[in-house]
Amino acid sequence: MSPTFIVSLIAAYFAILILISYLTGKEQSNESFFKANRQSPWYVVAFGMIGATLSGVTFISVPGWVEASGFSYMQMVFGYILGYLIIGTVLLPLYYRLNLTSIYTYLDGRFGNASYKTGASLFLISRIVGASFRLFLVANVLQVVLFDALGIPFWITVTITIALIWLYTFRSGIKTIVYTDTLQTLFMLIAVGVATVSVYGKLGIAESGGLFQFVTESRFSRMFFFDDVKDGAYFWKQFFSGAFIAVVMTGLDQDMMQKNLTCRSLKDAQKNMFWFTIVLTVVKLVFLVLGLLLTEYALRTGIDAHRDDLFAILASEHLGTGVFVFFLIGLIAAAYSSADSALTSLTTSFSVDIIDLEKRYPEADRVKIRKRIHVLFSFVLILVIITFKYIIQNESVIAKLFTFAGYTYGPLLGLYSFGLFTKLKVRDKLVPFIALASPVLSYVISDYCMTHYGFDFGFFILILNGALTFLGLLLITTNSKISQ
Repeated sequence: MSPTFIVSLIAAYFAILILISYLTGKEQSNESFFKANRQSPWYVVAFGMIGATLSGVTFISVPGWVEASGFSYMQMVFGYILGYLIIGTVLLPLYYRLNLTSIYTYLDGRFGNASYKTGASLFLISRIVGASFRLFLVANVLQVVLFDALGIPFWITVTITIALIWLYTFRSGIKTIVYTDTLQTLFMLIAVGVATVSVYGKLGIAESGGLFQFVTESRFSRMFFFDDVKDGAYFWKQFFSGAFIAVVMTGLDQDMMQKNLTCRSLKDAQKNMFWFTIVLTVVKLVFLVLGLLLTEYALRTGIDAHRDDLFAILASEHLGTGVFVFFLIGLIAAAYSSADSALTSLTTSFSVDIIDLEKRYPEADRVKIRKRIHVLFSFVLILVIITFKYIIQNESVIAKLFTFAGYTYGPLLGLYSFGLFTKLKVRDKLVPFIALASPVLSYVISDYCMTHYGFDFGFFILILNGALTFLGLLLITTNSKISQ
């Protein structure tokens, strides 16, 4: 496939996104940028959130996990269902009752300003590193398949990538993203469907009993693991980790909740979460089925493709031009549906939580300041991604940074749990120290248990992190309680 064709494909894709931005972004107010004027249809938000939840990392990685871990990932997905139930019945009613723009404003009223700034800062750090890591992986793929052949250096690829995101989000932010994410989710699901049908045909599954029989008889389709409690794939660790991951990475994440808060009412937001949960569960299973088919095809044909390389290598070299075209579109859609909302949520959180835009600045200046912050975070993402490429370089180190950024959700879990389920007050100024100590202590405990006892916390580390934060908050309580 010629570079000219790929460039034309990408250009056409972004032209559609910019057109959507033009149609939805005629009003450039902060209310539109932050909340979409609370007018988003719940079903549009629900469908668009699928793409934002999956991201480019999921698009590439989940199919590649099947060879090593079968369908064990579904144990965590079942845990997600419990987590989304908690979000819909506990967190969303809280956010709508308080009429929040940033969800971290809750911490100000419950604990105090230091806790509030700590929660917002943890989100900013985690989202900057997380979004940069995801875009770094996708930019690397685009660099290899396209921009190297054109003689374009990586830093220009990254700059163009972020500039395009800024271009279609700077007008109306979340109001535009609600609709662009819907389109990008559709492209991503079409890409997965096309790849699945293609491999299904090449394996001749229709002549050997059908897809269901093929999957259930495969050695890669084992879903439940109750054998070894020390194993990271042990069912209950995966299930409860999934529940808590859903709570913190959706319910306590400004990026994901900002979309929910654009719905017209709490009832609409809850319907959004209900249908989003059902569709996401099915989509995750489809990704695993695709991964099984790709793995079986690679093994039967002697193709050396594993883990994150599996989908990319088969799509680009073995499944035909049509599949590769949809793979590229799906990869770009998965990456940008996560990155565009990340940029918007970073702008929102910094504007509302860090500089108190709505309180400290005159109304005439607020839109101008918000636009400057939007540009600022665009440059921050560019710099972090380029740092990954040219300064850190070691991909295992970058992956560890991404993993440790996930640790910052643990203190948020502890803070919100303490705030919702106790009436105790804490010494607000000491909260930042608890929030810093908990992730570090969690890492030390996890490493010690793995080294000396072979016990793999896996994603369960999030629960440990949150529990340590909760215990730390108990140690700094005062003698008084919050009012009823």
